[in-house]
Amino acid sequence: MKKKNLFNRKSIWKTRLIIVVFLLSYTGMTSQTSETTTSKPKNMRFKDSLDGAIDLSNFLIYANGFLVVPAIISEPALGGFGGALAPIFLKKRAPVIDEDGKKRFINPDITGGFGMYTVNDSWMAGAFRSATLVKPKILYRVGAAYGNVNLSFYANNLPTGGDQEFKLNFRTSVFYTQWLKQFKNAKWSAGPQYLFLNSKINLPDLNLPPPFVKPGDINSTVSQLGGALQFDGRDNIFTPDKGIRIQSDFFWSDKGIGSDYNSWRINLSAIGYYPITDKLIGGLRIEGEQALGSPPFYLKPGINLRGIPTARYMGNTSIVNEVEFRWDLYRRWSLMGFGGLASAFDDWDKAFAKPVVYSYGTGFRYLIARKFKLRMGVDVAKGNEDWAYYIVFGSNWMR
Repeated sequence: MKKKNLFNRKSIWKTRLIIVVFLLSYTGMTSQTSETTTSKPKNMRFKDSLDGAIDLSNFLIYANGFLVVPAIISEPALGGFGGALAPIFLKKRAPVIDEDGKKRFINPDITGGFGMYTVNDSWMAGAFRSATLVKPKILYRVGAAYGNVNLSFYANNLPTGGDQEFKLNFRTSVFYTQWLKQFKNAKWSAGPQYLFLNSKINLPDLNLPPPFVKPGDINSTVSQLGGALQFDGRDNIFTPDKGIRIQSDFFWSDKGIGSDYNSWRINLSAIGYYPITDKLIGGLRIEGEQALGSPPFYLKPGINLRGIPTARYMGNTSIVNEVEFRWDLYRRWSLMGFGGLASAFDDWDKAFAKPVVYSYGTGFRYLIARKFKLRMGVDVAKGNEDWAYYIVFGSNWMR
């Protein structure tokens, strides 16, 4: 793997919203504990009572309200290797009976923190909380973090005919919150969200600064107010076997709400799973993002696709399509295959003027927690430039 490829995967916004990924992950994990027995087993061995295989289900369920979750970071944008530690505090909530007489299970309150460090000297620390306002049926999430992150961005289509890499350092403070009101059909929810970023960018020691960096980007504040509407009918948040999830959301940035930028960001995503046979699960993902106005360069839409450096291809619009197949080969082991096409461009009349980006790859999964249908594994992907690997927790499409 080329060294430069280790520094330019994924966009800066994904790095800064890593706190949201942690938050969503543990919300999904604990929301299913109501389907299992609540009596603590006599032993806490890491083996399943059904097949005797290594399994973490009981450890995750009976952690007495506290667990420390270690993780390996394989994100190439952060150097390709690193570690993270997340202490999580859980508070169980009793189910309630709604006015229509139906029982409604309540997700546990989740409060925690995390710290991460990678081999390219990127680090981040933060805290988060996810909980439920039971009576009004509101799910809320809130988190904050500070990080010192090293990433590469590229100037494309230079007069010389090539691209130039610029390694930038970001010192960033981030705050995010989302409040979703569940409808009568709990699969539907909607509500407001807010994102705050304060960033200081250290430029490389060059005679000429990167052409895409404006003077106002060096020390800037982004304040974005938005909303989200989603339908989630997947049978599992981690490694679904069937169901779809559709989400539409937007962010509005304006000087009137404390931002240095006037812009809009609109996102639409659809992820679906279908069991082709008892052992073969097919998946389809379609995502699009549109930026309007004058957003900072690091918040422009990019290509989020395995094997593709997202910050390498950016524009005012991005379109991503990806298919995936999971073959449950033997007992808890599964074989993966996937491929995708994507494009990022500035103007719709030149939507596919640039070559369409592609990627493909394979990997494996192991059912690490049967009671949660949680699988983990490794993916290896080949893009149109280079190879990359990913350690996958649940699903690469986990949202």
